[in-house]
Amino acid sequence: MSKPTIAGIQQVGIGIPNVHEAFKWYRQHFGMDIPIFEEAAEANLMLPYTGGKPHMRHAILAINMKGGGGFEIWQYTSRKPEPVAFGIQLGDLGFYCARMKTSDVKGSYDFLEAKNVNLVSGIVKDPAGNETFYLRDPWNNLFQVVKSNSWFGSGMQLTGGPSGMMVGVSDMERSIKFYSDILGYDTVVYDKEGTFDDLKNLPSGTNKVRRVLLKHSQPRVGAFSKLLGESEIELVKVYDRTPRKIFENRFWGDQGFIHLCFDITNQKAMKELCATKGFPFTVDSGEKFDMGEAAGHFSYIEDPDGALIEFVETKKIPIMKKLGWYLDLRKRDALKPLPDWMLKALKFNRVKG
Repeated sequence: MSKPTIAGIQQVGIGIPNVHEAFKWYRQHFGMDIPIFEEAAEANLMLPYTGGKPHMRHAILAINMKGGGGFEIWQYTSRKPEPVAFGIQLGDLGFYCARMKTSDVKGSYDFLEAKNVNLVSGIVKDPAGNETFYLRDPWNNLFQVVKSNSWFGSGMQLTGGPSGMMVGVSDMERSIKFYSDILGYDTVVYDKEGTFDDLKNLPSGTNKVRRVLLKHSQPRVGAFSKLLGESEIELVKVYDRTPRKIFENRFWGDQGFIHLCFDITNQKAMKELCATKGFPFTVDSGEKFDMGEAAGHFSYIEDPDGALIEFVETKKIPIMKKLGWYLDLRKRDALKPLPDWMLKALKFNRVKG
């Protein structure tokens, strides 16, 4: 069969109680200040994860011009988005912590400290010896700031967009195979077991865990590959307690990290690959899905513990909204990166303040 390709992490979905408050916080603190789309509509294709009923929602997809993925900031408007009913602990199953890249770890720490952000740790070192730190947003979502050398343009903060995720897993070998075979994270940066100083300030951060950090050996390809950049996935398995599913008894779209989305080409080939590997699509929008200012074909699978992975094949995005310039990606080579000047024109959509 033909092969699908991945351009990178397109966005991290974040369920939020107030979409506009969150967009303001993320642009002021992470530089996520360029909205690709904003739309209020009915979410009627995610029924397996929304109690079998469609619900109204308001969503904003925001990116950072320096590169990395975006945030899909997502709020239910027909129901109250539920927070998790228990204290999430290290090793709980699903998307635990989003990795945010920076060009300067200390500079980012000092900037966020001056803004009175809830810094969970000081600057610490991960098992590879790299400096990092953890923080929480006002909605208790956990972020890890990590050094990166993968950049695109210029932005308002030292941070770029998300460059990965820490994921709690129950079966390490099965999860390694999933993230390698389907998502291309086929290289082990480190595989360590024990207790770790850089985790000790997190809930249950003194428990014994196994940590495996994965990266992709092959460069990402596709229209947005240069913007989205490199990414890593860290898998964490806890040994001395029974982990809980972060989204147990809640809907997709409730508060927290609701999905990890990859920009891809060739949905048909991706569907065949996922089915062959034992992870069939659970949602498939079909060819024509319009989100107002943007359009594409999206699908979902579950990782071995039920965390939702989204694939989006982008068809249309706005480049300069004020001039009515929309890019139709169906009219170009899907594997060829877009010219830098075209992507950098997105900066004219920046929201300040």
